[in-house]
Amino acid sequence: MKFDTIKLGFIAAALMNIGGVMVFSRALTNTVINQFDPVVMSNFGLLMIMIWGLAYLGTAFITSNVKWLAAAFAIEKLVYVIAWLIWITNNSLSAVYDQDLFAGMFYSIYGLNDFVFMVFFAWVCITQAKGFKPA
Repeated sequence: MKFDTIKLGFIAAALMNIGGVMVFSRALTNTVINQFDPVVMSNFGLLMIMIWGLAYLGTAFITSNVKWLAAAFAIEKLVYVIAWLIWITNNSLSAVYDQDLFAGMFYSIYGLNDFVFMVFFAWVCITQAKGFKPA
């Protein structure tokens, strides 16, 4: 994988975290998201998701080895995937959709999105640990 692909992957992760939270939470005013998971998806939790997005964005512009950052990001995403799996098995998406379309869409996709980026971050870590040199 070329460095440009890695850079774009980190930028995409940042955009998903920052843009996704801002859109689906309506700039942190959508209380339905908070209501259905008041611990992980409180406004504080959503703000921290955006802070992670800033960390991904900063990493996109590091031209040296980022394997340990990518490993930390992969673990962080794994935590959110597990949280989503627990949430999705114990809650009703239709109840969320009944209250708010954006909150329903958020809960429908956030775990899948985090899984995709978890795989990407793990792949970056593994390829860089094997001596991959960005072009």
